Amino acid sequence: MDLIFITGNEGKLKEAREILGNHFQVANNGIDIEEIQEIDGTKVVIKKAQDAFNIIRQPLIVEDTSLYIVSWRGLPGALIRWFLKTVDNEGILEMLKGVKNRKAIAQTAIAYHDGKNIRIFESTINGSISDKAVGTNGFGWDKIFIPDGSAKTQAEMTSEEKNKISSRKKAFEKLRDYLLKVQNE
Repeated sequence: MDLIFITGNEGKLKEAREILGNHFQVANNGIDIEEIQEIDGTKVVIKKAQDAFNIIRQPLIVEDTSLYIVSWRGLPGALIRWFLKTVDNEGILEMLKGVKNRKAIAQTAIAYHDGKNIRIFESTINGSISDKAVGTNGFGWDKIFIPDGSAKTQAEMTSEEKNKISSRKKAFEKLRDYLLKVQNE
């Protein structure tokens, strides 16, 4: 089965292909879908899936990974992309200077639009924001997010280590399991 993944992020595309493995061919369509300004990543992917389907008229997936900082009452959430674009990881760390509660939640929401329905597959992992940006792997905020139970940021982990615990992996596994079930019915 072929899947069309609406993303302009090569890192996300690479991870999706690694996670979905031999079960699916993941093609990329990098059309630029305007994101609603919303903290909730689930609302973002629902709207993106609707808008993307209206353009390409084929079954597709969209994904959004949000970073919710507990002491900021959930900011930046799905707005993390814009935080990284404007202030980058260093700016986020600067804004957190002196903040004792550095707990954070990473959430991945994937929307699969089959032309009739939109199905959502989500996963979260708890962690914290490091004191400094560390690591050379990954992308986005991987250099500042330390998953609970680890002493490393996600950027210090190998792809294999990160994929064992990542919210993206778990959400894509839920999608994969659903699609395999539908194929076999």
